[in-house]
Amino acid sequence: MQPAMFSAAPRIEKKHVLLSEILAVTSTMRKNSRWAAAAQTLVARDSALAKDLGLRRGSLPVESQRSGRFSQEADLMGGFQELKRAIRDVADVQSLHLPALLGPFLSLIRSPLSTGPITSAALSSVHNFFVCDLISSDSLGLDSALSELSSAVSHCKFEASDSSGDEVVLLKIMTVIHDCICGSSVGPMLGDVEICEMLETVLTTCCQMRLSEILRRSAEATMISIVRTIFRRLYDVDPAAEEAKLRLSEEASHHGDITMTVLADTPDGAGLQNRDLLAVNTPVTSTSHEEVSSVTIKAPATRSAIVTEDTVANAPKPYGLPALLELFRVLVHILDPNDQIHTDSVRLTALGILNATIETCGTVIGDYPSLLSLIVDHGCRHLFQLARSDNPSMLQAALRTIATLFETMRPYLKLQQELFLTFTIDRLATPPLPRSNMTKKLRPGSSRRVTPSTPVLAPVNADSDIEKGSLTPPRPVVQPARGETRDLMLETLSQISRHPWFMVDLYTNYDCDINCDNLFERLIDFLTKGVYAMQTSSVSEAQQLHSQFLCLDMLLGFVGDMAARAEGVRGCGRQEFVSPEDLMQSKSRKKLVLTGAAKFNSKPKHGIAFLEENGLIELNPSESRTRSLAKFLKSCTRLDKRLLGDYISKPESVDLLKEFIGLFDFKNKPIADAMREMLATFRLPGESQQISRITETFAAKYFASNPPEIKSEDAVYVLAYSVIMLNTDLHNPQIRKRMTIEDYQRNLRGVNGGENFSPEFLQSIYDSIRKREIIMPEEHTGQLGFEYAWKELLTRARQSGPSVMCNTSLFDYDMFKAMWKSVISAIAHAFITFDDEYIIQRAISGFRQCATLAGRFNLPDVFDFIVAALSQATGLLTDNLPVHVPNYPVVDAEGQSVTVSSVSVRFGTNFKGQLAAVILFNIVNGNGNALREGWTQIFEMFQNLFMHSLLPTRMLQMEDFLGGVTMIPLRGSQPSRHAQRNDGGLLSTLSSYLMTPCGSSSENLVPEATDSEVESTLCTIDCIKSCRLDELYGQIMQLDVEALVAAVKALEALAHERTVTKLKEETDDVSSPYNPSITNEDPHVLTYDPAAVFLLETMISIACQTPQHLEDLWPIIFEHLSALLSAAAHYSILLIERAVVALLRLCVILAQKGVLRDQVYLSLDIIANLPPAVANSVAEHVTAGVSLILQREGIVSTQTEWNVIGATLRTTISHSEAARYTFSLVANITSEVEGQKVTQNNFPCLVAILDDFATAAGASIRTQPQKSRRALYQPATESPIVERGRKAVDLLSDLKRFIAPLSAASNLPPADAWRQYCLPLLSSLGRQSTNPSRLVRNVAIVQLQRLLLGSQLVYDETDHGHVEEIFKCVIFPLVDDLLKPQVYHLDPSGMSETRLRASTLLCKAFMHFEVRDKRGKAEVRAIWIEILDVLDRLVGAEKSELLYEAVSESLKNAVLVMNAANILVPPSEHCNEQQRTFWLATHARLERFLPGFLAEVI
Repeated sequence: MQPAMFSAAPRIEKKHVLLSEILAVTSTMRKNSRWAAAAQTLVARDSALAKDLGLRRGSLPVESQRSGRFSQEADLMGGFQELKRAIRDVADVQSLHLPALLGPFLSLIRSPLSTGPITSAALSSVHNFFVCDLISSDSLGLDSALSELSSAVSHCKFEASDSSGDEVVLLKIMTVIHDCICGSSVGPMLGDVEICEMLETVLTTCCQMRLSEILRRSAEATMISIVRTIFRRLYDVDPAAEEAKLRLSEEASHHGDITMTVLADTPDGAGLQNRDLLAVNTPVTSTSHEEVSSVTIKAPATRSAIVTEDTVANAPKPYGLPALLELFRVLVHILDPNDQIHTDSVRLTALGILNATIETCGTVIGDYPSLLSLIVDHGCRHLFQLARSDNPSMLQAALRTIATLFETMRPYLKLQQELFLTFTIDRLATPPLPRSNMTKKLRPGSSRRVTPSTPVLAPVNADSDIEKGSLTPPRPVVQPARGETRDLMLETLSQISRHPWFMVDLYTNYDCDINCDNLFERLIDFLTKGVYAMQTSSVSEAQQLHSQFLCLDMLLGFVGDMAARAEGVRGCGRQEFVSPEDLMQSKSRKKLVLTGAAKFNSKPKHGIAFLEENGLIELNPSESRTRSLAKFLKSCTRLDKRLLGDYISKPESVDLLKEFIGLFDFKNKPIADAMREMLATFRLPGESQQISRITETFAAKYFASNPPEIKSEDAVYVLAYSVIMLNTDLHNPQIRKRMTIEDYQRNLRGVNGGENFSPEFLQSIYDSIRKREIIMPEEHTGQLGFEYAWKELLTRARQSGPSVMCNTSLFDYDMFKAMWKSVISAIAHAFITFDDEYIIQRAISGFRQCATLAGRFNLPDVFDFIVAALSQATGLLTDNLPVHVPNYPVVDAEGQSVTVSSVSVRFGTNFKGQLAAVILFNIVNGNGNALREGWTQIFEMFQNLFMHSLLPTRMLQMEDFLGGVTMIPLRGSQPSRHAQRNDGGLLSTLSSYLMTPCGSSSENLVPEATDSEVESTLCTIDCIKSCRLDELYGQIMQLDVEALVAAVKALEALAHERTVTKLKEETDDVSSPYNPSITNEDPHVLTYDPAAVFLLETMISIACQTPQHLEDLWPIIFEHLSALLSAAAHYSILLIERAVVALLRLCVILAQKGVLRDQVYLSLDIIANLPPAVANSVAEHVTAGVSLILQREGIVSTQTEWNVIGATLRTTISHSEAARYTFSLVANITSEVEGQKVTQNNFPCLVAILDDFATAAGASIRTQPQKSRRALYQPATESPIVERGRKAVDLLSDLKRFIAPLSAASNLPPADAWRQYCLPLLSSLGRQSTNPSRLVRNVAIVQLQRLLLGSQLVYDETDHGHVEEIFKCVIFPLVDDLLKPQVYHLDPSGMSETRLRASTLLCKAFMHFEVRDKRGKAEVRAIWIEILDVLDRLVGAEKSELLYEAVSESLKNAVLVMNAANILVPPSEHCNEQQRTFWLATHARLERFLPGFLAEVI
């Protein structure tokens, strides 16, 4: 009841209230036989009346005196009568002293003569006094009245009647106490003693199991209300003053002891004989009617029932820390699970009250060292032990209190929290699977266990081995929590970890502390594993789901908090943290120490070497290495104590042993305590010599501290041994007969320098060992082990200091980097596995938050992992995407053409897969720069969607030079490689791939789509639109170079898998002994794969739209394209066409980049070397691509580059359309319309190309149908191929006009100009003079004659070798070819004319070059003789009159010219021998085919 209620009460005169209550109580008293008499007289020894009249009143006769009991009864009633008389004439009763007003009521409450109803009435009256504000802070004598009231309710006595009536009295007492402390303004006026008395009364009532449940619960509620009130006082007082007040109250004995004792039920009443003010074990407050006739609530034994004025005046007021501390102490003591006096029911009550107390105090407890020390030590120790309880109610209450404790006092409970979390995780963790038989096991008795850095809550006597070299010390095997216990512990863990800074605190306080466990890593590991289902049948499905949900919720909460910090939503809290650099250094050192300790625990020498190598053993110049090593070994808690003891006691480690023991300070310490301190750091080895070595070293060190009563070092040695033996004898359970003090004294006779130790000295040693066993490391078992470990924890806690509390993002990078993979895996598992909508939403948020953190911390691997996880959940990935695409039905739905495929139907019904896809692409959109390996999954999904016509139109198209943009066909037949392709363009190629039925196979049947399938497909299409794939595709072009390279690599890898790898696999299969071998004539060709084309087109599209990064992308793409084109005959035509187009499109861009110009010609060289059938199919593209390259000025410069261009263009001549474009291109180069394009570098290239065009014209004649067996059909001049051949010859001839300018421009000497320009041109015209095409042949020989006899021919006239080359390299081969039968039969009628022209050309050229220039006669004679031989063969072969006449005429002119030049003259006396010989040779040859010709002419 709150004071505010009193102000609302109706105003009434307080005197009336007092009189009414007196009447109510006295009326109840008169109902009892003791006060039933009509008249009750008031007898007073000194009557006021006698005194006023001056009379002396004598003693009454003995017989008239009443008995003592009657007198007490009369006094009780008389007190009320006296009170009525006292207030009769008083207008305001509050002017009277409050003790006088309350006296009769309190006397009645204390009186054992009262009954339950009477006491109840008196208590009700006191309650009404509080209600009506009769008892208030303004009352006179309030302090004394409150003391009497406290004493009265604490010492309430009445005759027992029925139990229900008695409990009503107790309930009224609770009400009055509540009114006094909480429900009125007088509460703050109470002193510590009064508070303790009343709290003791209420707490005792709570703990009485014999009382009814209702009364105990009411008392408990009253107690909780009271403690919430009184502990609020801690906020209003000065902690330092209260602590001083506490010390004064402990020193001042006249105030009485401020102690509380709680009477509790005991099974055997043992509490009555074992009363201890420091323990809560006093007997019950009420008994049955047969045992005791009264019900009593006892007050402290040291407090008198009668409160004097002096006591009240000197008592400290108001109450404060002493009373609160005492209540705290009592509550904590009740929790001791080893105290058998109190039952679990009592502890449950105490836990509820303690929890309310801690909730009320909050963090203010830390300001009061006395309260803090009680919580840190005894409170936590008892609570943690109760957390092992199998009683669900006890466990729940203990866990709730522990959670409240950490909520309010976390900074002061660093190691306590480590202990609790470690224990909790151990119990909640899934039991480890049995070890493999291959795992090496230690022999029994040789198990190596390292002392953990914190005590454990479970017994550690279970075997627990550690794998060799493990960084993590072994943990004791604890019983896994199951059922309700697991749920409670997991809920508590969730409650403790709810704060946004919780994980940060774990990381900074524990993972970065060398002496603490890696709690952050352990907790994350447990939570991530907890999301997965446990492989056990002992857990129900509901419990397992609940456990999984909680683990996931904690994980997602941690990720969300970190994301909030990264986005600046949450502040950084208190700036109590150290710098990240220091923490990272500490963590790195911790990892090294753990590694070194693991190595030491495996092989100590290796461990020491590792520690020294990494600078973990700090070498101080002022001390030796041995001492530094000793310091490390003593301070490192991660070492195996058994191995440590064995290592330091070896003979070679004597110096180390001395330094190690020298680190202890034994001054003024008894030998038993000194031994206890030393043996806590290592375990004694089993070998006697090693023990002796340790004992000797200890004896020397201990004796140096000058211990009293010990006369020699040998005496210390013997004493040390005796302590070890005594400890074993007194505490080994296998020894039945224990050593007595007499036995111990007898064993040590005469060892102290020949004398005995004093009995008192040995008794102290004996008692010390008997009361406190020396517990060696790794022998901590049971309760004794827990107590030992707890003391170690408190020692470490004093050294480690308080926890660092912070909510900073400084450490988030390291935390996230350490756990992202397992967290994302767990989130993905939850997303895929759980169907709960809330869980799915949380998982989606988790993915997004992880992506946000990955972007903030620049961790591409995280994005890749998220993409991999979500892509698996979409169901759009397939391990084996088929090459053949079935004929799926295409329907019109909602105004659009829809392809109903298997994927569209399946994905449309997979809602979770759609969610995963939307989330995935929403995350990737805008975060493409963070992706690396994840692009593989992205493009895998793209190709799957492409194969089922689900991608946006923009992504289904391919682009080239000719037809613009075309859709990538999904199906098509494989055309023959060997068919010559003579007409048609790109569309003719694609026509064979159009998605149209072919043949009558059942595969071409199109099934009908059902309404549900159409609906599912529409759902899929809507989902794809929500994924915004076209936006992502556009964003790829804006990626940074590193991400862009990763994307293209992913595309190349997928394309490589579907082409090169697949070809190798199939070729290997075909080439196996079980299959026919592959031959060049019939290569194995892969089936057309639309996905391979899609991947290639996507890759090229990206590269073409990011020319600024082509230098980085080119090596990846070129490797793939070269692999395709190097085996072009094995792939489908369309794939190769797309590869060629891709290469050419890139070459156009490469040509603009000086660094990559050489790659253009490397690429064109690959194209130029394609097989003829393949080259024919891609000719149009090649021509268009090369044309674009040549459009840019200065792209092609060197002769080598032009040669590559020429070789590439020459591959297109066999294709009619491509040849037309190529010829136009070459003709444009050779023209002077747009300036000089013919250069010294491209001149040979142009000659070769034009020569090929002319040759192609002749080849076309060979392919025409023959009219006769002897002659080929000569087409009309309108034939495009022949016409191009004719024009090619004309262009060849026109090139002669460039010879002189080019020679002059480059300052070429005539000899070089002849080799570079003239001879190739003449050779080409000479070859074409035998062309099967009559038109081409005739034009060629005419142009050859013009060039030879014209003035534009450049050669070195002084070098007869050039003239010889004209005949031997051009004219003679021409005539030789004309004389060949196979050439002649190509065009018999036309070849005769050509022979005639050739003979004429032969003679004219001889006269032009040999006779006209008047060269040396020897050279002329040689050429002339060869000409005659050729003409002889020509006339003999043709046997034509026309040819005969033409040859005769030509020779006649030649002979006359030579005769005039005095070269060929008839023999005479004026002729020299050469002339005579030349004439005879000429005559002899002419006579063969022209008899008498020479004589006729000359």
